[in-house]
Formats: sequence, C-alpha cells, structure tokens
Amino acid sequence: MIATLEIVDIIDRSEYIGQMILQSDVMEQYNLERQALKDDKEAQRLINAFITVKEQYEEVQRFGRYHPDFNSIMKNIRSTKRDMDMNEKVASFKIAERNLQTLLDDVSEIVARSASEQVKVPKDGAILTDSSCGCGSGGGCGCKAS
Repeated sequence: MIATLEIVDIIDRSEYIGQMILQSDVMEQYNLERQALKDDKEAQRLINAFITVKEQYEEVQRFGRYHPDFNSIMKNIRSTKRDMDMNEKVASFKIAERNLQTLLDDVSEIVARSASEQVKVPKDGAILTDSSCGCGSGGGCGCKAS
C-alpha cells in the first residue's frame, strides 16, 4: 500500500488522540489507582486468595454439582470475591478502570461515527449492540441484525 498524505494525516491524528488519552485526567487516575492497588499488601493478599479459589472453582466446574466439594467451593468463591471486591483499593481501581473504558468507548464511537453512521462500534465487549440484542451473532439468535 502506498502511503498518501491523507493516510499519513490520519496516522498523525490518531497518534495525537492516543497522546491526549494518555495525558488525560482519567488515565492519570487509572494509573494512580493501579499503583495504589499494586502497593497495598492487603488488597494483593485478597486478590491472590481469590485467584487460588478460582483455580479450585475451575477444577470443580469440570464435574459440576457432582463434584464432592461443589457446595463448599461455590460458597468459598462467592465469599472470597465479595471480600476482594469490598476492599477499598480494589473498588477504587475498578471505578477508575470503568471510567477509562468509558472514555475509550466514547472516543471509538466518535471516530467510527465520523467515518460513517453504519460502522459497528464495539462497546464493553459487545460488537453488535444496535440490534437491541447485543448478542453479536449477526442475527443467528433470531434478533434483527442491522
């Protein structure tokens, strides 16, 4: 592909947008919360405890409710996740992460809409949300894919 001035201009503008995002208050808050989470020993202990229980959970899922430890593991994972999620540092990080994701979604939508109203824009992991279903199957489930 031969680079034209138009393509070079688009690349320059996209790099500028990327720099604006990296220098935004939302990104700064995300980085602060991520570092605070990383430095907090209690939060890290809770995260590691959850990871350990999650591995047990995944092992139990292979057999489902027929696994002898199914009930205890299910209670344990819910309890461990709740403890982790209730930690102040974890909760603050999740809020900052959600705010950053919202910013990225909004920028993606603005860029896509500037090209065409028909462009499908991924948002929160869903590719086709315009069909009111959001399943992303392209109408395979019976929803109306636009």
